[in-house]
Amino acid sequence: MMTASAFHLSEEDRTLLPSEEEVAFYQEHGWYLSKKLLTDEEVDALDAAADRFYSGHRDRTLPVRPPRLAYWEPSRGDVHRHNDYIFYEDDTVRRILSKPVIAAVAARIARTSQIRLWNSTLIHKPPRPEDEGNIVPWHFDRHYWQTCTSDEMLTAFVPFHDCGEEMGTITMVDGSHRWKEIGGNDATTQHFAERDRAELDQMLEENAAYNNAEVRKVPVVIPKGHISFHHCLTYHGSGLNRSDRPRRAISLHLQDRSNQWRPFQISTGDQVVYNNDVLVRKTADGNPDYADPDFCPVLWQEQP
Repeated sequence: MMTASAFHLSEEDRTLLPSEEEVAFYQEHGWYLSKKLLTDEEVDALDAAADRFYSGHRDRTLPVRPPRLAYWEPSRGDVHRHNDYIFYEDDTVRRILSKPVIAAVAARIARTSQIRLWNSTLIHKPPRPEDEGNIVPWHFDRHYWQTCTSDEMLTAFVPFHDCGEEMGTITMVDGSHRWKEIGGNDATTQHFAERDRAELDQMLEENAAYNNAEVRKVPVVIPKGHISFHHCLTYHGSGLNRSDRPRRAISLHLQDRSNQWRPFQISTGDQVVYNNDVLVRKTADGNPDYADPDFCPVLWQEQP
């Protein structure tokens, strides 16, 4: 468990926090590009950790394999890779991404006094413009976080290099977190990788039309060391990597203070199980504890 001193920000760190105008931008647009929160050395260390991970290094492994775990293995070849729980399995990643200023930025834009980890995914998008499997279709994360009570969760997208349009950077549908959703069904509880891209594209268009909203797609150009944050209801995706090098990043999914487990059923009566549910400890009521310090540690806590 982190102590109060672990959440201290230096004077230099405080200059990196978003202004009130930037907080208002996030609240209106559903995304925010930070100042430089990581040094070049820290970013390079993340990249080196990814190399070691792909070569088989683990500081620890998951005690059980969750039902919908995204976990690339070398036998799959050089495809679009996703490896969940990288924060848990790799100590270098954990150390660097526990840097208090990252979660402090998230807390400020989300207007919460506490940020806990929700999940983390190591991503490798190879430079294969002919492979449509590298396209991340339009989706928003809240769809498959239905066992959560909060609508204010968010994600920090942390690339290991300058990340622009040529590399297939993350792209936001501006302001879409404020739309009223239509067309939700059982399939929306599934991760985008398990769903049909055409169906997801159609859902975006239908929701935009219902809200009489323009689909304004904003590719976020992210300089090395900067981090893109987006709201859990913001539609986003990414295109092909047309550069000459892999696009590497970690998606750091974050909880606000209020979030906790709730039961959620689909039309068959089956209860939705998120991967965390089989890993975290139980509450006194026997439900998954989304404040488990092993899998959902506190990354930022405002001090009185």
